[in-house]
This record gives sequence, C-alpha cells and structure tokens, in this order.
Amino acid sequence: MSDTFVVVGGDAAGMSAASKAKRDDPDLEVVVFEKGEWVSYGACGLPYYVKGEIQSLEALVSVTPEEFREERDIDLRTGHEVVSIDPDERTVTAEAVSDGDSESVVQPYDRLLIATGAEAVVPPIGGVDLEGVYTLGSMSDGKELREYVARARDGESFQQPDRGPACRFLEDCAGPVAVVGGGYIGIEMAEALAANEYEVNLFQRSGRVLTGFSEATSEAVADHLREREVALHLDAEVEELTNDGDGAVEAVVTADDRVPVEMVLLGTGVRPRTALAEDAGIELGETGAIATDAYRETSAPDVYAAGDCAEATHVVTGEPTYASLALTANRHGRAVGQTVAGRPTEGGGVAGTAAVKAFDVEAARTGIVDEEEARAAGFDPVTETIEANSRAGYYPEGGTVTVTLAADRDSGRLLGASLVSEFGEGAVHRSHAVVAALTEGATVFDLEDYDLAYAPPFNTTWDPVLVAAKVLSGTLR
Repeated sequence: MSDTFVVVGGDAAGMSAASKAKRDDPDLEVVVFEKGEWVSYGACGLPYYVKGEIQSLEALVSVTPEEFREERDIDLRTGHEVVSIDPDERTVTAEAVSDGDSESVVQPYDRLLIATGAEAVVPPIGGVDLEGVYTLGSMSDGKELREYVARARDGESFQQPDRGPACRFLEDCAGPVAVVGGGYIGIEMAEALAANEYEVNLFQRSGRVLTGFSEATSEAVADHLREREVALHLDAEVEELTNDGDGAVEAVVTADDRVPVEMVLLGTGVRPRTALAEDAGIELGETGAIATDAYRETSAPDVYAAGDCAEATHVVTGEPTYASLALTANRHGRAVGQTVAGRPTEGGGVAGTAAVKAFDVEAARTGIVDEEEARAAGFDPVTETIEANSRAGYYPEGGTVTVTLAADRDSGRLLGASLVSEFGEGAVHRSHAVVAALTEGATVFDLEDYDLAYAPPFNTTWDPVLVAAKVLSGTLR
C-alpha cells in the first residue's frame, strides 16, 4: 500500500508541494483539503483585478481544480475545511460543507503539510463590521471589491445580497473612500481606486508609507501619490469608523480629524493562520508563525509547514523571520514535495525581497535597510543613498534610480537595499543583484566589482547599484 501525503491548504505552498510530490513519486497518494472553491491562485493580482486591468478572477488561477484532479492525479477536495489534526493518531478531520449540510471526514496521513496561509489583520477599532468596510485577503474579497468599483463606474442600480442598502445606486458609492494602511496592499489599492476616479484618502499611523523601505524610497512614493491626488494622512492612527445610522460606514476618525468616506479598505497587514497547528500542540516560533527546521518539518514528526503560516530563515541574520511572500511559499512548498517524495530538500533562506508599484513609480527592497533593525540584529549599520541615471545620458529615453545601500561598518558585509525609480526604469530588476549578494554573504566591496551588463538603452556604464556600492565603499574605507 502506498504512503499518503495530506496537504491542508490549496494555494501556493500547498499545491506546489502536492504537485511536486506526485510528479516525483507517482505512486504516492496525495490528498489536498481546501475550504474554499479556489486553488492555486495569484492573490497578488487582486488589486489589479479590482482596478480593472485584469478582467476575470479566473485569469488569476494558475491551475484549475479539474486539472489537478484529472491531469495530475491529485485527490483535491475543495469545500473541505480541516478542523483538527491528531499527530499521535496521524489523522486530520475535515468538514465537508454542501448545500448547508456538513459531513466529517477523518483522513489518515503518513506525512502532512500545513499550508494554511495568512489572513488579513483587522485592527481592534470600532466600526470594522460596518457595511462598506472591506479587506483584501481572498478571491471572494476581491470579487466584492470589484463589484463595488463596477457599481460606481458603470452607474448600474445594484443591490448586493445580504449587505443592506449601502451603495445601492451610483450616487451612493462614487466616493470619497479610505484606505487604512500604507504598505503593499494599501499602496496598490490606493492606485486601483484612484484610477477608477475615487477621491482616495490613505491613512498611515506612522510618519511615512512603506516603512520597510528606506526613507528616500518612502518619500519618493509618497510624493508621487500626492501628485496623483491621493490624500495622505500620515501619523494618523485610525481610532474608529463611524456609523451613518443605517449600518454603513460614514467616516474615518483619527485623534486629529474626522474624514467622511463611503467605503473603507483595511490594508493593515496579514498574520499567519496558526490556530490549527496550535490546537494540535505544534510549536510556534518567536515571530508567531509555525516554527520549522531547514526542511520545513515542525515539532510534530512528519508534519511540515510552509508558506504564509510558517517561519523562514533570514539570509542576513540567520534568524527566524516571517515573510508572507509568494515566491517563498512556492519555493518552500516545492521543497517539501521533494522531501516527502524521498529526496530531502531544504527550503532555503529569504531576504524579505519585495516590490510595489504606485502609479508611475516602482520600488523594491531586500535585506535590512532600517538601521534600528540592523542594530538589533547585532550589526553596526552604515547607509548611503545615491541618485543615478537609469540609462546612458545621451540615450533619448530614461529617468533616474535612487538606491539606498546598507552595510556593516566593521565587516563591510552588505545588509540590504531599497530602490525606487519611474515605472519601467529598473528599480525592481536592479534589486536582484543585491539579492544575490545578500544570499552569498558578500561585502559591499564585492558588490562594487560585480560585472553587471551595460548597453545605453538599459543602463549607464556604472549601473546605479554599482554607483551606490562605490559610494558606500568609500564611506567604509
């Protein structure tokens, strides 16, 4: 009888693991439980679906449930929520919901992957349950937001089932609106709503947007958001969302202001879904996500965790970190699939590399650029920021790239980078050279000698990353 590999969660980590395990060991029985109807979808594309650049939710799906079942021979059970794990008995219990009736299923496993992902953080303030208050953590959330935008754009009379009278007609849902949170989702949704002619107010409790990036990057993005008429409310922690008397949101209240709005998008981050693991006695790490070893195995034998519910190891500090990122989930899921198929594979570390687009600006960050964070990790950070041309000065097109590099004063070890440029001028792609340097533990002196490509349509002889490395090297010497 073949072994059984059970996966809890049908998105990036879960389906990467299931597919790789089945491909490497066709005799392995692979069972996947997913409580929703969607699997293997690109949640990062949801803001662009809401904006209207992507026309259907189905376009965000990489592989359909039918393809997993029929072409990959995976026993995928959508509409099944796993409610408990018993590591001693090596079973999971799932509840299948159909037409209002539920049925419990007890599934034995030889090896198990927990890939329960992350959920949107809802701040502990009044009014978050009002009509017109949204999060963007799932395909169904994206569908609701797209319907909201479509009602205002098309002017069609619309009554959404079970959501009351809010925004029934065009004049009721044309704006202004609010986005709470100045991170990735907040910035992307501000663009999506402003592009649909909403008056957008973005609230950020700290003094700048994109706090994981350098100040230079944050300021460049903030300036561009203002140019595109997004009203930024910085140092403005939201205290309450007020009720219009009919159950719909009518205003965002901070310590210093009250801003009337007709819709609120909460983009205040995500947290790992760990309740299932906790209830099974599986250890969590210091970040609050599920702790694992290098092979993604948890404290329970033959139980693995990967993706947005699990910790990873930071390549700069060597310590556990939490990185809710698509590539990390796919990479670690694939590694688990290889491991359970008989070829033990480490998931690899992460640098926290991320990118964001804000209208006509792109930004990227990797490693550690915040000096306080670097000091807490035991480094003595030195940072330099430069601005350089993105292409040869005589080339008829081009812009500038602003690069912030951080390195350790004593060792010269590269710690991180933050880059920003006009959209299409290469801030994001240029960050990849820094990621390679971080992963290899290179110094800024090593980076200065990297043989990066040059041609006038693409960059200058000295790429902006090399210019930043030269400047930082000079400071350290």
